[in-house]
Amino acid sequence: MKFSDEKIVLSKAPILKREGVIKMTRGARILLDNVCYHILNRGNHKQNIFLEESDFGKYLQLLKHYKKKYAFKLFGYCLMPNHIHLILEPRQPDNLAKFMQGLTQAYTAWFNKKYRKAGRLWQGRFKSMVVGKDDYFIECIYYIETNPVRAALALSPADYHWSSYRERTFGSENRLLDLPDST
Repeated sequence: MKFSDEKIVLSKAPILKREGVIKMTRGARILLDNVCYHILNRGNHKQNIFLEESDFGKYLQLLKHYKKKYAFKLFGYCLMPNHIHLILEPRQPDNLAKFMQGLTQAYTAWFNKKYRKAGRLWQGRFKSMVVGKDDYFIECIYYIETNPVRAALALSPADYHWSSYRERTFGSENRLLDLPDST
């Protein structure tokens, strides 16, 4: 089998060409300074990634650990049964992938050991969308915190224990969230 080293760049995503077969590799993640990201990660085949209440708590515990390790600000989150949303701002954009890799690997290892499973828990690479620090920033936090209401898991965001809504609205002794800069 012969492979060609020929690379074609289309929309900044490299394309590898091999004996008439064209395969597009995944594009580079956009990493910018001083911006927030809306992170979305879903269970493999849309399966549940939280099976018991304690699973949500373990994920938040790991989130707190990796938040400290990779130094980022967390402005909002929502843990749904089969996916997660995070709104965060890394101090160093290059740490975004390292943070998510550490968090997802640690949770997967814990989950697989607890439930005597093996293999993938997450569906591919996490999604990250740049969120400006404007009106959309507030709308994005509102969107993820009201996700449980739209999914009929709660009557109001305050009723759902696994989002940032309660801490952001009512405060908490165990602070996980950061306040946005006023500038």
